[in-house]
Amino acid sequence: MKQQAPTTSIPAVTTYQDRHAPIGLFDSGVGGLSVYKHLAQQLPAERYVYYADTLHVPYGNRDSQNIEALTLIAVEWLYQQGCKLIVIACNSASAYALDAARRHYPLLPIVGLVPALKPAVLASKSGHVAVLATKATLNGTLLNQVIADIAAPNHTLVTKYFDPELVPWVEAGMPTTAETAQRLRQQLGQFADDKIDYLVLGCTHYPFFKDFLIHDITAQRLSMHIVDSGYAIAARVQYLLAERDLLAELPCLAPIEQKDVHNSHIVYPLTFYASKYDNRLSCLVHRLLGSQILIKLH
Repeated sequence: MKQQAPTTSIPAVTTYQDRHAPIGLFDSGVGGLSVYKHLAQQLPAERYVYYADTLHVPYGNRDSQNIEALTLIAVEWLYQQGCKLIVIACNSASAYALDAARRHYPLLPIVGLVPALKPAVLASKSGHVAVLATKATLNGTLLNQVIADIAAPNHTLVTKYFDPELVPWVEAGMPTTAETAQRLRQQLGQFADDKIDYLVLGCTHYPFFKDFLIHDITAQRLSMHIVDSGYAIAARVQYLLAERDLLAELPCLAPIEQKDVHNSHIVYPLTFYASKYDNRLSCLVHRLLGSQILIKLH
């Protein structure tokens, strides 16, 4: 990445009102690409700019002040790129920096992530659900507020689960023979023994192994459902843009990069920036998104 994200101490008082401006996404790494996939599916007319703070990844083990400072730097950088809306596509950053970002940019719509615990609690038949996330997210106020406001009144037990190797496993390509994969299989059995019927994926890396979970849940004949936040985030973004009359229109955007003949709509490339970039990161991004996604790497 050639451009350095500047720091900011003065709240922004303006925002971009151009419907053709891009949507910005930020994560400490590549996990937020799972959110981008939901956005691109629901809002294919939009252009997207993604910023990965790979120089400082992971955020989950950092203290709250450090997470807030790094997040504000990233949000400022995306703001300077002319983004009309920003998604903090990182659960840890949302837990500790969402409120600060909104104070700095009061006129800019900023969407944060919180694990999709509420729909899991409301759908649970056993009264016991699990949240898989980083320590920062599990200890953060956003999740624990939902536990207090939703899970407790519904008499639902919430088990918090953290495995520090899950993110590295995703970034390594999720080999099914790895110790992390075996440990995850065993944990599914433990969840089933504890009568957990909903698993909430509370880290943006985790939806990338959703198919792995579903395969093993089916193989073990477990009565368990998987929930992630991506669809709800995309719906929220769509609502906020429509409310402000900022939804992009396909015929107006240029240049056209590629026609998706299977879905009959125009596909625009994801512009991907990273604070630390190497060939391994390039391979990882392409592997996670697949060959059907056009990517401009910077």
